[in-house]
Amino acid sequence: MPYSDLKPIIEAAILAAGQPLTIAQLSELFDEAERPSHTEVAQVLESLAADCAERGVELVEVASGFRYQVKSQVHAHVARLWTERQSKYSRALLETLSLIAYRQPITRGEIEAVRGVAVSTNIVKTLEEREWIRVIGHRDVPGRPALYGTTRAFLDYFGLKSLDQLPTLAEIRDLDSMEPELSFPERETTTATAVGMESVPLAPVEVPSTETRQ
Repeated sequence: MPYSDLKPIIEAAILAAGQPLTIAQLSELFDEAERPSHTEVAQVLESLAADCAERGVELVEVASGFRYQVKSQVHAHVARLWTERQSKYSRALLETLSLIAYRQPITRGEIEAVRGVAVSTNIVKTLEEREWIRVIGHRDVPGRPALYGTTRAFLDYFGLKSLDQLPTLAEIRDLDSMEPELSFPERETTTATAVGMESVPLAPVEVPSTETRQ
């Protein structure tokens, strides 16, 4: 299929999809006889991203694939379209999520040791319901406490392709600004916090080989 035909199809597919699409998924949109290679799809994506230079949207790659999202520069205006109340998360929840993101795999007890207070069951439940964290194994100590790690949904929500894109602790600013919207991530305000990141001795880890961190 000619390149000129590929571009509008791929653009429309990403816009129409309810979730990010990978290069492989975009390639599968075409019949076998006209299916573009992954390299060709990647070239189209690069071109589409370049087309957004003067637009209010951008094409970004997150953990689950590629998606269009509103640029942070126009976020304040577009946010007026939202009719549903935005979710507000407590400082305790954000601190817990941050510790899991930066120290994973980590147990609930280790989180409590860093924060100095008990972790509410509702906090863990909320993070699991949001599909931001999951149990990725159990620590090989008495009681075999669950080990928590972040998910691809967590990376997608915060506009990250991988954990390597988490800001360094020196870059972290204000925890209270960490309340992003899925469609409108802003680089400086959609990050985890370094609150309470002092060193905590960890016991041996037992994680099933079939599990992955994402």
